[in-house]
Amino acid sequence: QVQLAESGGGLVQPGGSLRLSCRVSGIRLSGNDMAWYRQAPGKWRTIIASIARDGTTAYTDSVKGRFTISRDSAKNTVYLQMNSLRPDDTAVYYCNRDMRTQGYYSSWGQGTQVTVSS
Repeated sequence: QVQLAESGGGLVQPGGSLRLSCRVSGIRLSGNDMAWYRQAPGKWRTIIASIARDGTTAYTDSVKGRFTISRDSAKNTVYLQMNSLRPDDTAVYYCNRDMRTQGYYSSWGQGTQVTVSS
């Protein structure tokens, strides 16, 4: 059974940084395409960054140049480094399989809340 455990969120001022972690159990990251998603209040959950099994990364335009996705296969953990945070980055952040290439999601974790506010 796949389990996803996100952490690292919090309250940060505009322009600040956070590093999110997603500990994955039940699958090996090296064999799966993973992604970070976020859901802002009143909006759909959307994909914002992905890392393929070959290490290729991709980003939605709104976070390109500010966020970096990475993974540590030894720790089976996916990371999201977020810099230059803006109030519109406020959302609950989740990791999961990249639905576009994997074709399905695993059960969602609890997510981690990121609030960007002065």
